[in-house]
Amino acid sequence: MKHSEIEQFVRELAFLSGDVIRPYFAKRDLKVDHKLDESPVTEADRRAELVMRELIRDRYPNHGIIGEEFGSENEDAPFVWVLDPIDGTRPFTVGCPLFGTLICLLENGRPVFGAVHNPVLSQLLTGDNSVTTLNGDPVSVGNTSKLEEATLLVSNLESPELYQNGEKWRTLSSRVESVFTWGDCYGYLLVASGGADIMVDPIMNPWDLLALVPIIRGAGGVITDWQGGDPVVGNSIIASNPVIHPQVLAILNP
Repeated sequence: MKHSEIEQFVRELAFLSGDVIRPYFAKRDLKVDHKLDESPVTEADRRAELVMRELIRDRYPNHGIIGEEFGSENEDAPFVWVLDPIDGTRPFTVGCPLFGTLICLLENGRPVFGAVHNPVLSQLLTGDNSVTTLNGDPVSVGNTSKLEEATLLVSNLESPELYQNGEKWRTLSSRVESVFTWGDCYGYLLVASGGADIMVDPIMNPWDLLALVPIIRGAGGVITDWQGGDPVVGNSIIASNPVIHPQVLAILNP
């Protein structure tokens, strides 16, 4: 697939799902269900994924799909779309705009294009491992070089204690200038566009993380799993600029 074709189709998927999601945002009578893992899901999540799946099947019937809400189909195909219709469902359900739709295209198992779309804030962040743009304008990670001047983001302050080394996490938190829970995919949007310096997630699923890889790399950043390994086969993420990233890894890992 040509880059221009991928980019245009991702825009279609993003805007189509955004049209589904937007009317549900801040809707006070929105029904929230809970899946087996206790994570929340709404009609907006389900409907948004369904419309994206339908468009992919119609346009590219030989492609595979992996989605958070409706599982996998043809996942061994050379091209596979990975979808998270609402990453940050908890913020979404209470009217907090720090959420987004994640869309990723895998080619032979590697992420070649990723997108974060926030239909409420009208922001579309896309990356192809070489260039990352926000609403069409190129963006890049910040140039903060000292941890003491860095802004650290995490989706949930308790998660690092539960899934990684809590003592090392507390050390990192004490070293940086500030820590905020501007999390889920929106935290990575902020890192990729220079608004924050470090974003970490101690536990993730493939649909949570794969789209972020070409975005962070395209913005000139470094993205690994918690131990510094390949994020594509991992289940956690650390994203930051090239100067701070080794410092973060050295603190978080005994």
